[in-house]
Amino acid sequence: MKAVVITTPGGPEVLKLLEVKEPNVKDDEVLIRVEATALNRADTLQRQGKYPPPKGDSEYPGLECSGTIELVGKNVSRWKVGDQVCALISGGGYAEKVAVPAGQVLPIPSGVSLKDAASFPEVACTVWSTVFMTSKLSSGETFLIHGGSSGIGTFAIQMAKYLGIKVFVTAGSEEKLKACKELGADVCINYKTEDFVARVKEETGGKGVDVILDNIGGAYFQKNLESLGMDGRLFIIGFMGGVKAEANISLLLAKRLTVQGAGLRTRSLEKKAEIVSEVEKNVWPAIAKGKVKAVVYKYFPLSEAGEAHKLMETSTHIGKILLLA
Repeated sequence: MKAVVITTPGGPEVLKLLEVKEPNVKDDEVLIRVEATALNRADTLQRQGKYPPPKGDSEYPGLECSGTIELVGKNVSRWKVGDQVCALISGGGYAEKVAVPAGQVLPIPSGVSLKDAASFPEVACTVWSTVFMTSKLSSGETFLIHGGSSGIGTFAIQMAKYLGIKVFVTAGSEEKLKACKELGADVCINYKTEDFVARVKEETGGKGVDVILDNIGGAYFQKNLESLGMDGRLFIIGFMGGVKAEANISLLLAKRLTVQGAGLRTRSLEKKAEIVSEVEKNVWPAIAKGKVKAVVYKYFPLSEAGEAHKLMETSTHIGKILLLA
């Protein structure tokens, strides 16, 4: 089969579509013939040699995919050859075929095309497992999403609105803020021209928000603590603004704040299966009702993975970037 190989750590040009060995399929896995995979920031870090795959997993990038089941391991009962599915994977999505633990496979949501379904597994599992399963974000609360126009952001806005939550977002251009507004965001803040802490305080009558989903990390740590209200929860899922921070941690006591962080890729198979099952129960019905839509900015063939990475690294896109196998 063909797969996108990181020939050496480096820039987008190191990605090459090469002939490689097909993956082995274990007894509790299925083999998916890939229709599409989607880019995630983690893929660009892996390409640079900064985010290696977990031991024993595929060395090729790609943390989610959609496609058709071609082979079923002998312990798998739910899925059969020919089923159209999408999946959360630890790597290997940038390929024509990928082996996936059966517990990480999802049906194609009603009303979504096979290729566009590749845009959902990673964002849905990330957002649901962090702010909903862990931070317990619930109806009637307020929620700030940094990077509202990203794949994670565009999904989180729609999911939160579906559940009756007031949504605040930050983004860096008027075009991105307009896209967030169209997806349902209530308060859209341009972080380049506005102080998001002041705007959050103003819009909440000085109280602050209940939950923040943050992919910036260090640069925003103090500001995030200031933006949270009493019993607020900060969930960190990325470090685009660095890993170091200086902060006044007395705010943690004064406001009874909780700070949490998590990655998805390194979680156990059991935990991933549990998250995927919760996503199917809670998120898939929202997609089927048309309340959460796939937001796809651009499609590239697998052979142009490097071009797709270049686009992601300009950060001009809104939503997801897909590769078609």
